[in-house]
Amino acid sequence: MSRPRSQAEYLARLVPPSVAGLNRRSLLAGAAGAGALLGTGLLAGCGDSDSGSGGDATSVSLGSNQSDPKPKDVVAKVMDGFKTSSGVTVDINTVDHNTFQENINNYLQGKPDDVFTWFAGYRMRFFAAKGLAGDLSDVWGKLDGYSDAFKKASTGDDGKQYFVPASYYPWAVFYRKSVWQQRGYEVPRTLDDLNTLGAQMKKDGLDPIAFADKDGWPAMGTFDILNLRINGYQFHIDLMAGKEAWTSDKVKKVFDTWAGLLPLHQPDSLGRTWQEAAQSLQQKKSGMYLLGLFVGQQFSGADLEDLDFFTFPEIDSSIGAKALDAPIDGYMMARKPKSQDAAQKLLTYLGSKEAADITVKNDPSTLVANSGADTGAYTALQKKAAELVGSATEIAQFLDRDTRPDFASTVIIPALQQFIKDPKDISGLLTSIENQKKSIFTS
Repeated sequence: MSRPRSQAEYLARLVPPSVAGLNRRSLLAGAAGAGALLGTGLLAGCGDSDSGSGGDATSVSLGSNQSDPKPKDVVAKVMDGFKTSSGVTVDINTVDHNTFQENINNYLQGKPDDVFTWFAGYRMRFFAAKGLAGDLSDVWGKLDGYSDAFKKASTGDDGKQYFVPASYYPWAVFYRKSVWQQRGYEVPRTLDDLNTLGAQMKKDGLDPIAFADKDGWPAMGTFDILNLRINGYQFHIDLMAGKEAWTSDKVKKVFDTWAGLLPLHQPDSLGRTWQEAAQSLQQKKSGMYLLGLFVGQQFSGADLEDLDFFTFPEIDSSIGAKALDAPIDGYMMARKPKSQDAAQKLLTYLGSKEAADITVKNDPSTLVANSGADTGAYTALQKKAAELVGSATEIAQFLDRDTRPDFASTVIIPALQQFIKDPKDISGLLTSIENQKKSIFTS
C-alpha cells in the first residue's frame, strides 16, 4: 500500500469502527481490512452530529483508551465519583489503546462519545483546528489548581481551550534497586558509562535494556531522548514540526548512536509488548527499561517499592540531561455532544481536586495535573517523578504527540521498526522519511 499523498487521503484511509486485537499494521493494511472493520461498532460513540446543549442531562458517554486493567479501574472509580456528586451516569466505552488512537479521525467525524480521552499538545490542537472538538473555555473558567503551563498545553491555535489535563508521567530509565545493589551497579552519568554498565550486565546474564516495539510507539521514546540529548530540545521540536531535515547530519548522529546501543537491547523487540518487557524487569531478567512512569502498572507490593529510576544520561555536555518527555493525558469534548450541559459538567469534575484525589489513591503509576490534589498518598517513586519533572529545563510531549498524527503513524512507526530490524542503511531510511515528510507537511 502506497503512502497517502495528502492529509485528506490519510483521513480517508482510516476506517471507522474497529475491532479489538487489530494492531496498527493491520489497520493500515488496505481495503480488505477496512471491510472487516466496518461491520463492528467498538469505536462507535453515542454523540449526535445534530445535538447540542439540550439532550438527556442524566447521562453522558465517555470514549476511553484506558484499556489496561489498572487505568481502566481508575477511570471507573473517577466516573463513580462523578455520579455520586452529580447524579449523572457515565456510560464508558473502553477500546484498546492502540486501536483507539488509529481510529480517532473517523471516530470524531462520525458519532463520537460526548467526552473522550486524549492527549495535550499537537494532537489536541490538530483536532481542534479541524473543528472536531468542543470549546472548553467555559469549563476552564471553573477550574482551579492548574498552572499556566497546563493551560497552554490545553489551548488550541485559536486561543480557546479544548482539553482538560488529568495526569502526566515522565519517561526515565527504570530499574530494580535490589538487583543493582546485589550487583554493585551505579547510575550512569554519561553515554560511555551506560555502555560500560550494559556490557557488565551482559556478563552477568541480564538483558541490559528491556525493549519492546510490537505496538509501534515505544521506540519513539528512545528516539526522543537520544535526539534531546544529542541535538537539544529546540532542534527536536523543530524536527517534529517539519522545520528540520531528517537527512541532516544531526539526525543521522541520533540513529548512529542508537545503532551502537541496540546490542544492549532485549532482542526480538518487534514481537514483544511493553507490558511483556516490563515483566522481564519485574522478573529480574533485564537490568533497566526506558519507559514512562506507567511501567509501575506491572509491579505491585514489595516489587513496586523496589522500583527506581534515573534520567537518561548526558551525551553532549553542552546540552546536558535536563530535557525529557513528560506526556499529559486528559479529556476532550465532542464538537456536538448529545448533552453539552452534562458533558461540560463531567469535564469540570474531571478537572477538579476531587477527581485528582481519587486517581492519587488508586494509581501509583501516574502524577495528577491538579496542584490542589492531596499528594500525601504519593509513593516514593511518584514523589521522585514529580521532582524530576519539576527540575526539567524543557519538556516534550512525546514524538507522536509533538508531530502530525498522520506523519507519526504512517511514516515514523514503520521507519523505526525497519531500523530496529536492520540498522545498516540509515542514510536510505532517513531519505525515505524526509521525502514522505515533505509530501505530508506540504499537503
